[in-house]
Amino acid sequence: MRTSWLFIAPLVIAAIPSLAAPPADHTTLDRKFIVGYQGWHMCPGDGRPAGRWNHWFVANQPDAAHTHFDLLPDATELAPDELFPSNLHRADGSTVQFYSSQNAKTVNRHFRWMADYNIDGAALQRFIVAIDPVHPVEGRPAVDRVLENVRHAAEANGRVFYVMYDIAGANPETWMTTLENDWKGLLASGLTRSPAYLRHRGRPVLEIASIGSKDRPATAEQAAELIDALRRDSASAGGVTLVGSLPTRWRTLDGDARPEPKWNNVYLSFDVISPWTVGRYADDASYSRFRTERLLPDIEAAGRHHIDYMPVIFPGFSWHNLMRDKKPEAKLNQIPRRGGRFLWTQATGAVRSGASMIYGAMFDEVDEGTALYKLAATGRDLPSEPPLAPLDADGESLPSDWYLQVCGRIAGMLQGKLAPSEPLPVPGKP
Repeated sequence: MRTSWLFIAPLVIAAIPSLAAPPADHTTLDRKFIVGYQGWHMCPGDGRPAGRWNHWFVANQPDAAHTHFDLLPDATELAPDELFPSNLHRADGSTVQFYSSQNAKTVNRHFRWMADYNIDGAALQRFIVAIDPVHPVEGRPAVDRVLENVRHAAEANGRVFYVMYDIAGANPETWMTTLENDWKGLLASGLTRSPAYLRHRGRPVLEIASIGSKDRPATAEQAAELIDALRRDSASAGGVTLVGSLPTRWRTLDGDARPEPKWNNVYLSFDVISPWTVGRYADDASYSRFRTERLLPDIEAAGRHHIDYMPVIFPGFSWHNLMRDKKPEAKLNQIPRRGGRFLWTQATGAVRSGASMIYGAMFDEVDEGTALYKLAATGRDLPSEPPLAPLDADGESLPSDWYLQVCGRIAGMLQGKLAPSEPLPVPGKP
């Protein structure tokens, strides 16, 4: 039994009882806390023929001037065969090292953390641009290897997983064919027969991200055609439960959503609606407005059409290094985490609004500063350059696993073990 230690006040230590659960039930999304898993971090020497620094550094230069992230993972538990040295150094002279998602041992470690902290499982993002036949040779094999790593890790640790296609940056002419053919291939490979592959309403789960967003390819006609094709193709697997990761303003067809009325029928053809909300609010006041104006009416509208609703929540936001050239005004720690209270406010708001499932963005997204796994806790853990945000950026001393602890409490709340009225205890705070 795992026990998490929480500093309630200086020199006073209290234990939060473990919320660790048996293996996650793979037959339903209900009462699940699912985290997004990018799995896109790669390093030279990780086994790929044309290995590069993917999503750690740009231009394949592992130095401060080319850093791609704002949060630094805590790598202290990783073994030597999981680490790749960079040209970054801490003040004490130690070299900052990184991991690769190509390493099955590291992905297994991530899923073990999910099990240790009661997180039910992950939605693995599978980018269409990376599996397009015209993509460079290292694209498809690397993506497939991550999928295999995730499958084995979920099975080994009693977690669930499912595929989430992301159409960002995809070719407008070929994205539909690429997605459909890939899904047919995954079905033929037996992926959805894995004991860890999540099912809902008796069918394997498949999510499509950003469909209907203004900055993504797809017309309403294409989307409707694809949905019909996926249901047809999935008949041999017992059908499919389709989750739509939709634009925030899907219901009103404005803002980030395409305005054509035909999109209404597309959105209502999904089995689960999960609008993308990262960055749509930044504090308790703006979230309260969002909950009143968007979340509650969204859940009501979905319910009228017998569609499940999975809110997206996020711990904070920061993409200063990622956007250094495109948006120099992008601030480090742009949306403060506030010791986990920002995330907790969203989670309790979702449950109070009637949500029975929640998606956490994201487990391993350090580029945009939404990562939930173990992170560098203090400035001492960071390199001298570039500017990065430690967990104590808001003036609160937190352990590196703090957001995993918070995620475990969110999962416990969905399971009925915690009331949404319970405040989040934060280390060093009364």
